[in-house]
Amino acid sequence: MITVGIITMSDKGSRGEREDLSGKEVEQMVKTLPAEVRAYEVIPDETSVIKAKLIEYADVLKLDLVVTTGGTGVTPRDVTPEATKAVIERELPGMSEAMRAESLKKTPNAMISRAVCGIRGQTLIINLPGSPRGARENLAVVMPALVHAIEKMKGSPKDCATP
Repeated sequence: MITVGIITMSDKGSRGEREDLSGKEVEQMVKTLPAEVRAYEVIPDETSVIKAKLIEYADVLKLDLVVTTGGTGVTPRDVTPEATKAVIERELPGMSEAMRAESLKKTPNAMISRAVCGIRGQTLIINLPGSPRGARENLAVVMPALVHAIEKMKGSPKDCATP
């Protein structure tokens, strides 16, 4: 069972002014892995808050997977990629590239996504867009590789070429 944390970056959501639909979309999707969502929060778009929460989920809660939604675009408040890069130890550019490549088939706006994927300790961190549709479509791209990636992060000797 994969343990999961979901963090939505939204100033309005953190103040209770907007319902978090993207985080709920992610929650439904990851439960099919099989996975258990152990933590779920909506926080403001503040670099220090995001960094602290990512560190808590990885180092204290020791979750296998942390999925973030929101803050991956180009507005002045979109700081999720910077916060993520500050706390990960190894980047997984293939995941980010795959999400952008697939999204580009649907919208040219995908090229302005700055989403980052990486590893902190034994926790995989994945940034997704803040829209429910964007979060769903991007997570669907990487879901087939999540179980294997988490197994390998935890030291599984299983051969990558075998199903």
